[in-house]
Amino acid sequence: MSTIRLTLAQALVRYLAAQRTIIEDSETTLIRGVWAIFGHGNLAALGEALYAARDTLPTFRAHNEQAMAHAAIAYTKTLRRRRIMACTTSIGPGATNMVTAAAVAHVNRLPVLLLPGDVFASRAPDPVLQQVEDFADGTVSANDCFRPVSRYFDRMTRPEQLLSALPRALSLLTDPARCGPVTLALCQDVQAEAFNYPHSFFAPRLWVPRRPRPDGRELLEAAAVLRRAKAPLIIAGGGVWYAEAEASLAHFVEMHGIPFAETQAGKGALPHDHTLNLGAIGVTGTSAANAMAEAADVVLAIGTRLQDFTTGSWALFRNPVRRLIGLNVQPFDAGKHHALPLVADAGEGIAALSATLGTYRAPEPWTKRVPELLATWRGDVSSVTAPGNAPRPTDAQVIGAVQRAAPRDAIVVCAAGGLPGELHKCWQAQPGGYHLEYGYSCMGYEIAGGLGVKLAAPDREVIVLVGDGSYLMLNAEISTSVSMGLKLVIVVLDNGGFGCINRLQRATGGAPFNNLADAPGVVDFRAHAESLGAIAEKAAGIAELEAALMRARDSHRTSVVVIETDPSVATEAGGHWWDVAVPEVSERADVRAARAAYEAGRATQRSGD
Repeated sequence: MSTIRLTLAQALVRYLAAQRTIIEDSETTLIRGVWAIFGHGNLAALGEALYAARDTLPTFRAHNEQAMAHAAIAYTKTLRRRRIMACTTSIGPGATNMVTAAAVAHVNRLPVLLLPGDVFASRAPDPVLQQVEDFADGTVSANDCFRPVSRYFDRMTRPEQLLSALPRALSLLTDPARCGPVTLALCQDVQAEAFNYPHSFFAPRLWVPRRPRPDGRELLEAAAVLRRAKAPLIIAGGGVWYAEAEASLAHFVEMHGIPFAETQAGKGALPHDHTLNLGAIGVTGTSAANAMAEAADVVLAIGTRLQDFTTGSWALFRNPVRRLIGLNVQPFDAGKHHALPLVADAGEGIAALSATLGTYRAPEPWTKRVPELLATWRGDVSSVTAPGNAPRPTDAQVIGAVQRAAPRDAIVVCAAGGLPGELHKCWQAQPGGYHLEYGYSCMGYEIAGGLGVKLAAPDREVIVLVGDGSYLMLNAEISTSVSMGLKLVIVVLDNGGFGCINRLQRATGGAPFNNLADAPGVVDFRAHAESLGAIAEKAAGIAELEAALMRARDSHRTSVVVIETDPSVATEAGGHWWDVAVPEVSERADVRAARAAYEAGRATQRSGD
């Protein structure tokens, strides 16, 4: 057997560089590159190996470890999980900074390879700088924090362990049913140790996602239930996007006349103006989608994990005889809440289900409701997004301005606070133009996520909407975008703090407390963004915002536009009840009233039977 002597770090880099995939019929590298912030736990060995391979496996430097992992996650989401990025940090805070991002990837079923440095396997210099010591377990390091938020976790304590760990890692990263974050903790002494690796280990390998077809019995059962439906509804989730199943979904809904609604991850799979597109569903849903969901007798959930925002905390579906069909590549998601599972790739499952249904079409009285409901809802959207005369505009009015100024193929990026709900309701998404991280709703994802989106789609305008609270958590990747020449348009909505949570606090009977500053404008966000290298300006009102956005479109550098907004107003049209527990006992009358409303909402919940 022919071998080559390499350090673990060199072998790791060589293996990653050899992995291949296919994008739009062209073969390319699977691993786009490695985000790295070097320290004593990954510099000497892995840093040296990455330098030697910089032409085949590029290295990118960020300013925050959590942010660079967010960028990697956004990159793979934009490319439908077809290409992946890796992230490496030193031992200690650099590593644990990535744990939040690992949770983002875990919740959203997105692949990312995390390579944190670790303690010395030899234990000769213990404790090393930044080492976490457990008084009761000598095998524990800070990297054990990754275990609950990794699909696969391994610690490299010998260089030859790569021979089994890397194929396992890549198998999972490219599996549509199991993908998520993979953590390979690299003991810093072992990174530098050499082993005679087989040349065959580094042979190029092509990874193409499998497309599992549905089980015959499950398919017949699902078709039989759907064929009897008098009021069927489809929920389109992120699985439609990842399976590249937009055309299949369009054919299915048109062939069988079934209206559909969208989750945050599924929004934009089909154009917003498709005649059967009811728009957003659930807590942040449209009145049209939620009205149909309440009456539906069969709900076909495609590629969604059915989180509480989608289901209105399981109080949305009110037809007493309704059935739920879960079409999902992951059995765990397909069978939630007593759903009839249909385990398959979204595209393959839709095609097979359509063929089995034959000429079935949803009854005409049901589909006739769609145009009327949509007309009402679109009127509501036009009203709330139109410019107003108030001193500070609402989030919806800002969204309307951004929509009017954005090119048709722009990609909007957002993650946390009140903006995702407003966007879910109001943004008129085109295919592939809506990028929301709302599985983990992670504050700080927005700007770093925009960087990853732009890396994946360099020819499209990327517009980041971010609240002031989230901006203050993670903003340094503005500088990264400037240095990398990856232009973003960032709109900062300054409402003086955590306006979304302040509204929720008041809605649950609480007194306004610890969420808002005295007023917007306390922080000079324009000057701050400018100090990071961006072109920045502050807009006073919607007209100035639209003009600033047009200037930002013409710029070749990241531009930040700041506008003060009203923290007290959210779009009341649409929406649904959300289970946020209110105290049973309180001296405050507002809390007692909120508890009574909460109990009324709980009475509408169903367990998914």
